[in-house]
Amino acid sequence: MNKDLMHNREYCLSLLKEYTKSESLLKHAFAVETCVRAYAEKFGEDVEYWGNVALLHDFDYEKFPTAEEHPFKGAEILKQLGFEQEFIDAILSHADYTNVPRNTLLRKVLFACDELAGFLTAVTYVRPSKTIDEVEVKSVLKKMKDKAFAKGVSREDIIKGAEELGIPLEDHIQFCIDAMKKNKVLLGL
Repeated sequence: MNKDLMHNREYCLSLLKEYTKSESLLKHAFAVETCVRAYAEKFGEDVEYWGNVALLHDFDYEKFPTAEEHPFKGAEILKQLGFEQEFIDAILSHADYTNVPRNTLLRKVLFACDELAGFLTAVTYVRPSKTIDEVEVKSVLKKMKDKAFAKGVSREDIIKGAEELGIPLEDHIQFCIDAMKKNKVLLGL
């Protein structure tokens, strides 16, 4: 097994782009990666490893979008490429239906950032300037109550993610907004 694979962003990025052509899915991967990397820094963890888990968490989704296939097909592909089981299990844990427990900090952070990063992107797109710089926690919380807005995003998962991390929801939202602001050029926000 090649440990370097899991620390090589260029390799992981090429894998993401091999399987994902949709601009919105690529941006989602970058947004989740941005938030997870920021948490890795905050907690003194392996930023490259955590970032690459986040970068690849949905890499199989475009080709295998059903619950029967995603993220299981991705896990098979990563295993064949020599990724370690812990890396693969972290990705599997972001979907409740895989029954892979979120019993590590990385797994909890990935889950907590996944839906929220998508929601923050959606909130940004409806701001007049379409920039993350204008997004505030109170507007995110208000939009969360609007069931018609970004209805594909699970509010329950956003709330549950912050709870599993043991971080107040408002603090978690602010942390991810701040992280995404620092990477807004790549994110197109």
